[in-house]
Amino acid sequence: MNWTFWKKKEKAEEKKKGPVREWVDAIVFAVVAATLIRWLIMEAYTIPTSSMENSLLVGDFLFVSKFHYGTRTPRTPLQIPLTHQKIWFTNIPSYSDAIELPSYRLPGISHVKRNDVVVFNVPDLSENNRGVMPSNWTNYPVDLKSNYIKRCVAEAGDVLEIKQGEVYINGQPAENHPEMQKRYVVVSRDQINPRNLDRLELDPEDYDKPYFEKDGSAVYNMYLTAERLELLKKESYIKSVTLAPDPAGQYEYGIFGGSPSNQWNKDNFGPLTIPAEGMTIPINDSTLALYGKTIELYENNGEVALEQGRAVNKSVEVKEGKLFIDGTERTQYTFKQNYYFMMGDNRYRSADSRYWGFVPEDHVVGKAFFIWLSLDKHAGFFNKVRWSRFLNLIN
Repeated sequence: MNWTFWKKKEKAEEKKKGPVREWVDAIVFAVVAATLIRWLIMEAYTIPTSSMENSLLVGDFLFVSKFHYGTRTPRTPLQIPLTHQKIWFTNIPSYSDAIELPSYRLPGISHVKRNDVVVFNVPDLSENNRGVMPSNWTNYPVDLKSNYIKRCVAEAGDVLEIKQGEVYINGQPAENHPEMQKRYVVVSRDQINPRNLDRLELDPEDYDKPYFEKDGSAVYNMYLTAERLELLKKESYIKSVTLAPDPAGQYEYGIFGGSPSNQWNKDNFGPLTIPAEGMTIPINDSTLALYGKTIELYENNGEVALEQGRAVNKSVEVKEGKLFIDGTERTQYTFKQNYYFMMGDNRYRSADSRYWGFVPEDHVVGKAFFIWLSLDKHAGFFNKVRWSRFLNLIN
């Protein structure tokens, strides 16, 4: 008989983790936490090009809010954490498309509005394969398409028109951001001294290499904010400054919805109605020229595949001014989701909706929130950090 049952049993000594196990646990926890934060709350991005200058500069590091518009559920769950299209420093895909799920958006605190600075997955196939031969293009899932950042200039249902570089929404002039840049032809007595350009805070992204007239005058294309325009005009060596939009009636190849008949270009564009969920359009040559690609590729009317360097949807056929979906002719079409028109603040140096069209709502990633670091690649070591931009909110 056991007469010691009332005695407290001693706990078995817990086995201590070794240093390798502790490091593995810490790394796994950090990866899981970072992945959840990146998916649900915020993600870090950097600005690689000048398309948003001068409101966002090359070298700005920013956080993008996922909760403003609502977080999207992932379409490609089989993916290496904290990667996008490729494994770091390689050309090896970081995901498998063996499983693709429907995507849903969790409730957000806002929706995409005019003048919001938005990060989105650029829809156009060629934009997702820059620098790659068409024979090697990849048709990425929506959530793995290339990330772009632009300003929303028109919401779903708006009528957009651009006249001489100025945007009009529903017939009214749109609000211009104070740091928006326009193109000017600047004539100087001679080549402008680099010290003067630095004093005016003009980086190499803000002007093209000059050409020279017979009298020695230097002619620049410059991309200036309203404030820098006024400062430049006051310089004694400046002979003239002229706003230089592309002229109306001059067709620009590659413009979205453009043709030799309507003569659209980057500075004279539209009018164009932005599709809204529930909006119904008649089907004819004119509407298919503007909306046919959107209906085929972004409305989830069938599986989109890659064929001979272009995206195709065999469930949708557009021919002779007619639209067929799953073999049935449609005389009208009702859009299933909202779309947006995005443009860069550096209007003349931005590949945006004027070239590749509308941004579908399911391609929206999040709202640009604030800058946490900014590095000037043109500055010396001791002036590399732009301290004045530290923790600036983005508007």
